[in-house]
Amino acid sequence: MKTVMITGCSSGFGLEIARYFLDRDWSVIATMRTPRDGILPPSDRLRILPLDVTDAASIAAAIDAAGPVDVLVNNAGIGWLNALEGTPMQVARELFETNTFGTMAMIQAILPQFRQRRSGIIVNVTSSVTLKPLLLLSAYTASKAAVNAFTESLALELAAFDLRAHLVLPGRAPDTSFATTARGRITGEGGFPEPYDDLVQAVVARFQQPDDAITTSLDVAEAVWRAATDANAPMRIPAGADAVALSPGA
Repeated sequence: MKTVMITGCSSGFGLEIARYFLDRDWSVIATMRTPRDGILPPSDRLRILPLDVTDAASIAAAIDAAGPVDVLVNNAGIGWLNALEGTPMQVARELFETNTFGTMAMIQAILPQFRQRRSGIIVNVTSSVTLKPLLLLSAYTASKAAVNAFTESLALELAAFDLRAHLVLPGRAPDTSFATTARGRITGEGGFPEPYDDLVQAVVARFQQPDDAITTSLDVAEAVWRAATDANAPMRIPAGADAVALSPGA
């Protein structure tokens, strides 16, 4: 039986990825900052562990508790929508600490066991915002684009040890709490700068328009499953109709 370790499983993509692998008879290690019982079906193949990807001690404890892992899915992340002028530098640093450095730290922690066994797969969940410049997303996009870049270089290093690394790029997912959480952070940091009001209203109006081309959590789980189980899967896997439309060759 294979084991997958997934970060950021309290809701959204991470929760659906955990369900998807459980349904396919994998052993699942679902991690979250504050573990919650009852959000996943009871199973003797499920363990829920506390994990803060910005805390080195937390990472070490989770990796130790997890034991041997076949696939690591780096899904934990935080969102942000604002002009650069309205983005405090501590917020920019927080985006990179979680989205970028947290992903790198998790990989560093698990690589020794992968390398020693010459077996293991890394799946990093980023975003389709890295495929097309979008308004008010400069800081967030930077944190995710950095993951794309280092993953593609990392894959070259890992190939020498028969290891694989992949990127899953979801599109806009209105069925998750990601946008709501990001809006709360924006309000807590003072909102949008007044000179950008017209720009913000235009962006918000666009988000509110009905759109069939969106991403569901299931789309993301299926893309992660493909990365984890298909030896011929491409480096970049778009997840969701909107992400597919933005991908080169679509």
